[in-house]
Amino acid sequence: MPRTANPAFLKPLKPSAQLAAIVGANPLPRGEVVKKLWAYIKKNNLQNPANKRNIMADDKLRPVFGGKGEVNMFEMT
Repeated sequence: MPRTANPAFLKPLKPSAQLAAIVGANPLPRGEVVKKLWAYIKKNNLQNPANKRNIMADDKLRPVFGGKGEVNMFEMT
């Protein structure tokens, strides 16, 4: 039985002000938000070199991550 896409993940949502500083203010589906977050993380070299699964928050990401300085990539989704 083929898997169908969950419509909730495809529905564009308006990002918070903190997240909009990274991904833009226009409504986006969850998958697009994650893509843009990863592009930002890679562009700014924010993966921990010792453990690439951990993301080191800069000043823009810290509010998105609830004030944490580093999060596991699975916490991000």
